[in-house]
Amino acid sequence: MNRPIYVILILFFGLSRSVAQTKPFKLWYDKPASRWEETLPLGNGRLGMMPDGGIKDEQIVLNDITLWSGAPQDANNYEACKYLPEIRNLILAGKNDEAQDLVNKNFVCEGKGSGGANWGCFQMLGNLNIQYVYEGNDHAPTQYKRQLLLNNAIATTDFTLNNVSYKREYFTSFNADVAIIRITADRPGQINCKLALDRPERGVSEVKANRILLSGQLDNGIDGKGMQYLTMLAPVVSGGKISENGNALEVTKADVLTIYLSTKTSYKDADFRINAEALLNKAIKQNYAAEKLKHEAIFKKMFTRLAIDLGEGKNSQLSTDKRLSLYYKNPELDLQLPALFFQYGRYLSISSTRVGLLPPNLQGLWANQVHTPWNGDYHLDVNVQMNHWPLEVVNLSELNLPLADLVGNLVPNGQKTAKAYYNAEGWIAHVITNIWGFTEPGESASWGVANAGSGWLCNNLWDHYAFTKDLNYLKKIYPIIKGSAQFYSNVLIFDPKTNWLMTAPSVSPENSFYMPNGKTANVTMGPTIDNQIVRELFQNVIYAAKTLGKDDSLSKSLKDKLNQLPPAGRISKDGRIMEWIDDYKETDPQHRHISHLYGLYPASLITVDATPDLAEASKKTLNVRGDDGPSWSIAYKLLFWARLRDGNRAFKLFRELLKPTQRTDINYGAGGGVYDNLLSAGPPFQIDGNFGATAGIAEMLIQSHEGYINLLPAIPDEWKKYGSIKGLKARGNYTVNLSWKNGLVTDYRIFSPAGSSVKVKVNGKLLTVVSLKKIG
Repeated sequence: MNRPIYVILILFFGLSRSVAQTKPFKLWYDKPASRWEETLPLGNGRLGMMPDGGIKDEQIVLNDITLWSGAPQDANNYEACKYLPEIRNLILAGKNDEAQDLVNKNFVCEGKGSGGANWGCFQMLGNLNIQYVYEGNDHAPTQYKRQLLLNNAIATTDFTLNNVSYKREYFTSFNADVAIIRITADRPGQINCKLALDRPERGVSEVKANRILLSGQLDNGIDGKGMQYLTMLAPVVSGGKISENGNALEVTKADVLTIYLSTKTSYKDADFRINAEALLNKAIKQNYAAEKLKHEAIFKKMFTRLAIDLGEGKNSQLSTDKRLSLYYKNPELDLQLPALFFQYGRYLSISSTRVGLLPPNLQGLWANQVHTPWNGDYHLDVNVQMNHWPLEVVNLSELNLPLADLVGNLVPNGQKTAKAYYNAEGWIAHVITNIWGFTEPGESASWGVANAGSGWLCNNLWDHYAFTKDLNYLKKIYPIIKGSAQFYSNVLIFDPKTNWLMTAPSVSPENSFYMPNGKTANVTMGPTIDNQIVRELFQNVIYAAKTLGKDDSLSKSLKDKLNQLPPAGRISKDGRIMEWIDDYKETDPQHRHISHLYGLYPASLITVDATPDLAEASKKTLNVRGDDGPSWSIAYKLLFWARLRDGNRAFKLFRELLKPTQRTDINYGAGGGVYDNLLSAGPPFQIDGNFGATAGIAEMLIQSHEGYINLLPAIPDEWKKYGSIKGLKARGNYTVNLSWKNGLVTDYRIFSPAGSSVKVKVNGKLLTVVSLKKIG
């Protein structure tokens, strides 16, 4: 055992060189996008825009994160709790299949659940279509380049046609809160185009006073009068003229064309039409160059908090699609691609959410369909949690707050659901939710009765406190996590075979098992993920109550029940972590969910040092599950192996994740990867794979869940030669910069607001250092 060594960090590393400077990162291509999955995502946390960079015809898909169909509903079955004793008795008797039948009949939501129009879905806003006309002969363009500049949150398209050089710039302004497109040419009078807005359904486009208005009302599943929206487009030209042509506008012989797009929905905004117009009018009055600089400055305040350098490689100069095609077999030739993908994840986080608004959904902010896959909603059995896993460690802490707001809004309906189904205190959310606060079980027992969703959300809420130590925030979330703990405390039942307290009914997310009679079932009691989540939640609530000086009696009750919970992990006869309370055989050994390793990540109930036997059993579990799957599943496995400190296996998962794919079908098995625009493919597009991989890369470079900061705990061989990163965060509100060579830390600095002492493991030695006091 290493004895702590005390070091005054400012003296020991006072002469260390500075680590990674903020290098420019970009995605770029030498041709227009041929499909939406190749377009470049722009967003300011509310508005989204994805241009395809077409030469003659350009389509730009528009989004607003608040645009949802559906409406609030009460789908609780208030008779459900009457059937709870019988369901539990059947489970205790080993008749899980009969219990599942009863759940399907009497213990799911009323109505169609997520399959109904009342549930709603996140939808695309519309399309901006631009038809370009060029003077001269119809030659093919030369010097074409389409790129997304991550450091600036700006996309560009450049090419030369008929000896004229054209440039387009696109950004969703973090300052003006509108989308802006600027089109220029190096010769006067060369910009000729037709502008139009459309939407596949529920959209009316019209021209008024040289502006295009796209408006409509979505279906709420009740009377058809759901959320309303308004998008306004205003072109501004230097030289040339603008004329009306039906529902379109034509720009003729302009020197410069700047297009402004303003959008508002009626989500929490009764004056959305007035506000949309006000934003547009204000933006038009601003100088374009000044507005662009303000946009960049606001974005960079967040993006430049962290910088990373893993090297270069000759393939790093190629276009992004070519880099992807070569990476799996030759990762050593493109050391920069992991850093690009890491920073891309941070870019997507900043672009897809904003304090005071909604958290990123299954597609973040970007969709090109009216009915998005899986409704583009919030799945609570890993997906929305994974969207938020990187935020604290990659220095984007405040972007966790929209999720905390969403969870807080679930509580009132979650209290009704707790009473209706379990006759319990506190609140519960099951496996799916939307912006309307749905907390009821899903429409099928096989997946919908999973009751760990709300407890898992509390892990995300707790993470923000663990990293920031913000007492005011803890006071805000305490009623939420307390209410969740009260629910689980109320519903735990005693199992006479084991003498443990467990949840029932529940499922291990989306997985099924063989019963002794040969039949299959999902419904059970005490799946491992439930036991782990309840254990962690009780511990956190006890700690919070003590910190805030309240609820002694609740803490005592939770402590008593902690001692009666199943262990954080149990090992089956074949050496794996048991997924269920009984050692059932799973119907799909390579199932995409690995929920019974929740205790390994995101929780810290299973660690290499404290529970080595469970860590080894986790490895066997992962080996049987395999390394393929949807992109989010591959990312989760990456995180598991990082926690197990196996950098090479984690890196193998990263390579699997970066396999290029063109598939857009609904996939539940193998075949995940990324599209040419680096958005992760389930398939189809699901953004959680991006965010999970970003968290995984961070976890390979720093860990802080075991009571100390561990530097380079899972660095793969490919990154050992040299590298540096600055701006990582560790639990306890520490900021970490470090550099390494040949796999060993050569320089590091740790900052904190108060300059407090902290334990840190450096090159295998556990030290206690005094952190530098962070200024500003």
